Amino acid sequence: MTALRLTAPVVLTCDPGCSVLRDAVVDIDADGRITHVGPRAGAPDVAAPVRALRGALLPGLVNTHAHTPMIALRGMGGDLPLMRWLQDVMWPAEGRLTASDVRTAMTSGCIELLRTGCTTSVEMYFFTDAVIDAVSAVGSRVVLTPGIIAAPGWDRLGSWEQMRDDVSARIDAVGVRSGPRDRIELGYGPHAAYTLPPQALASVAEHARERNALMHVHVAETAEEDRALRESHGSVPALLEELGALGGRVLAAHGVHLSDEDIALLASRGAAVAHCPGSNAKLAAGIARVTALRRAGVRVGLGTDGPASGDDLDLWAEARLAGLLARVGSGDAAALTAAELLLMATRDGAAAIGRDDLGAIEAGRLADLVHVDLDDPAFVAPEDDAPLLSNLVWAGGSRLVRDVWVAGEQVLADGEPTKVDRAAATVALREVAAGLRA
Repeated sequence: MTALRLTAPVVLTCDPGCSVLRDAVVDIDADGRITHVGPRAGAPDVAAPVRALRGALLPGLVNTHAHTPMIALRGMGGDLPLMRWLQDVMWPAEGRLTASDVRTAMTSGCIELLRTGCTTSVEMYFFTDAVIDAVSAVGSRVVLTPGIIAAPGWDRLGSWEQMRDDVSARIDAVGVRSGPRDRIELGYGPHAAYTLPPQALASVAEHARERNALMHVHVAETAEEDRALRESHGSVPALLEELGALGGRVLAAHGVHLSDEDIALLASRGAAVAHCPGSNAKLAAGIARVTALRRAGVRVGLGTDGPASGDDLDLWAEARLAGLLARVGSGDAAALTAAELLLMATRDGAAAIGRDDLGAIEAGRLADLVHVDLDDPAFVAPEDDAPLLSNLVWAGGSRLVRDVWVAGEQVLADGEPTKVDRAAATVALREVAAGLRA
C-alpha cells in the first residue's frame, strides 16, 4: 500500500468536542495510519497521491457487541422473549451450523457492516477460524471474543475449559492482535453468568487479565435471566466482583437491569458497557440507564447485537434509538445530543473496548475512514456545523455511506465491497439459511 492524501469539504474528526473541519485533508502513511489531519490551507506538502472527495469524512464506526454470523438465522423466533428465543429457537438452529456456514454468514455480515460505515465489530461467536477467514477476506476489522459456554447442547464444541484454553493458546501463539495492520484482535467471550459456573467466570477473567485481552460478557440483559443470580448474589456485577472478574478489560454487553450500586461498581472497576437499544427493545428486555452510566463515568459504546435479535447491523439506527429512548426515559429533550451519539458510535465505542488507535481521525490512529454523501435532502444547511451533525445522525445515517477504508485500504467503493462479490455472498448466505430451515 502507498501513502495517500484524502481531501474533503468536511472532516468530522470525532475529537471530544466533535469538531467540524471545513476544506480539510487527511494524510495516511504506507502502514495505514493517519499522519496529519487539518485544514487544507497550511497542510504540509506531500508526495503521495491526492484523492478529492465530495461530502464528509468521519471515522469508521465501532460496533461494540455483535454476533454477526447469526445473520443466517435472521427472522427466526422473531416475537419471543429472550430465554424462549434462545433455548427454543436459536440454540437448536445454531447447533446445526458448520464452520463453513459461519464463514459464509460472517462474510455477508461483514459486507453489510461495511456498507453502513462500520469498520470494527466486537464479535462473540464460535468457529474462530471461520470468522477470521471471513473478516480477512472482506477486509474489515474484528475484535473476536470466541464464545465460552456451558449450556445444554453446547458440549459438542467441548467443555468451557477447552474453549478457554483454545483462546489462550491462540493468543500465546500470535498475540492479542494479529493480521495485516492488526485487523484481528482476540479476546474472551464467556457467554453469561447464567450459562457458566462461577469458577468458569473467575478462570476466564484471570486468563484475560494475564494477557491484557478483552473479556466480553452478557450482563443483566433481562430481568428473567437474572432473577436467581440477584437472589443469591445481589446482582451480576456483584457476582463478578465477588469472583474477581471485574479487573482488567471488561465489556458488559447490554447492562439493562443495573442498580445505582451496580453502576458505581462498574465505574470503579473501569468496566465498559455495550448498549444495544434495538435488540433490547425487540426482545422486550428493557431500557438501559445510559445517561446514568455515562454520568458515573462508565464508558458506553453502541452495539447491534446479533442480526437474529436486533435484526439489522446498522449502528446509525442504534444511535438514533439510543437517543430517543434516553429522551423519553428522562423527559429531557437534550439527553444524548447528536454529537454525543456520533461519539458513542465512534470514539466512545473505541474507548469502551480499550482501543485508542480507532474511533477518531487523529494522527497516530489507524486510518479506518468513512466517506458519506452530503448531497442529500437530509442536509438542509450543510454549511452550518450544528445542523450538519444533527442532520447526519437524525436524518441521514447509513444510506449516505459511499466509501470505506480500513487501515488506509479501500474496502468499499461507491457502496460495493472491493475484495469480495456481494451478490455471490448473498446467494451463498441464502443457501445456508435455507438449509437451517429445511
